[in-house]
Amino acid sequence: MLNRVIQRFKLNVLSINEVEDSHSSTVYNCKLLNGETIFLKIPYTKLKCQRELEAYEILKDRVSIPEILDYWSGDEECPGAFLLSELKGQPLTNKALPTVAFQVGVLHASMHQIQPPPSIQLISIQDEFSVWSNIVERQFYSFAEDVKEVLDESLYRQAIENFESMKRQLPPADGPSFIHMDFRPANIIIDENKVSGVIDFESVRFGSTEIDFTKLYRDFLSFDVKLYQSYQEGYNTVRPLIELEVVLPFYQFTDAFNSIGWCKRRGSEKNASFLEKNLSILKKILL
Repeated sequence: MLNRVIQRFKLNVLSINEVEDSHSSTVYNCKLLNGETIFLKIPYTKLKCQRELEAYEILKDRVSIPEILDYWSGDEECPGAFLLSELKGQPLTNKALPTVAFQVGVLHASMHQIQPPPSIQLISIQDEFSVWSNIVERQFYSFAEDVKEVLDESLYRQAIENFESMKRQLPPADGPSFIHMDFRPANIIIDENKVSGVIDFESVRFGSTEIDFTKLYRDFLSFDVKLYQSYQEGYNTVRPLIELEVVLPFYQFTDAFNSIGWCKRRGSEKNASFLEKNLSILKKILL
């Protein structure tokens, strides 16, 4: 499939390397003969491909993102492909300065400030805010079918009871907002202590912001209180930040639970490391 996509875009490739930290779609870093670096992305499904395409239209000139250099809608064998410009820099790490965390807060809030656009007819990005509680519940119980095959019966039953109990304590949803759904360090690009932008929009939707902080907190903000404080300060310059301490426990739990189901669905052996990480998180919460 890769060779077909390269031929489709008529690329003169010097070298090509798969980007490792891409959990769903397949992404390649390509060095061209003319010295240019571009990224080739093949989404996992046609739905994710269409969702990403619409996201670029929504975010253009509002949030720093790569430029779509070319696009192929795909065929029966390939769901589609994007040729994307390079955002200069490297993925965010927890070694970043608080000033970077401030910029990440501004970036995140800038996305959350975007509401469903009345001028754009969306096909794949849904406005789910009015039924947000139902969406969260439906997603959880969908993955529960897979999780049931991984956890022992006692732990699985405890997880279900925990979900129902915590869900009843959630505050009113915050939105409708454009939410990334995979806002984590690997998708935030930093260049010399400045945020270059954000990537990967195949899971985006309009909904409640409360779900969108979990992965960033897990992989970045939780490592240093100064990062957490600076992020909050940056976010609040654009829009008021919800009380994260109230919603994070619920979404940390559901993220770990759903991720276990995702690993089972996509292949437990292939995703063994990610599976073990989330099993550990879930057990710490429940045991």
